[in-house]
Amino acid sequence: MHFDYANILVFLGLGVLLCALMMWLGALLRPASPDQIKLSTYECGEEVEGDSWINFNIRFYVVALVFLIFDVEVAFIYPVAAVFKDWVSAGNGLFALTEILVFVLILLVGLIYVWSKGDISWVKQVAATKQSAVAAGQAPGVERHVAG
Repeated sequence: MHFDYANILVFLGLGVLLCALMMWLGALLRPASPDQIKLSTYECGEEVEGDSWINFNIRFYVVALVFLIFDVEVAFIYPVAAVFKDWVSAGNGLFALTEILVFVLILLVGLIYVWSKGDISWVKQVAATKQSAVAAGQAPGVERHVAG
């Protein structure tokens, strides 16, 4: 019984040891010649203009993740569609169709959720109260106090 846990402990220990060994070998073998160009923000041949700490729109990532979800959906459905005719002839067609419909329904619920939150829209709408506060020069959620 405890021997099974010892196997897990040995494998975890070997995993940590091999990771540490690879990191040490990489540090030992790679050239270390830092200079001003290599320490710059971008090592692509272009001169850096301005500060590298800029606000990056998170919607790029959201759209990419939504695309990946539906891309993986096609990758999972395609093999089933390829053998669906064989399953129908074997009498398992209704079961396979039900599984695929449940899978697509779960993804559809996720799409409706993302769509209702407005994350698919490239320009996200802001609530009217926040727009009026911003238009008045006041940050949203910050109260102005007038000295009496």
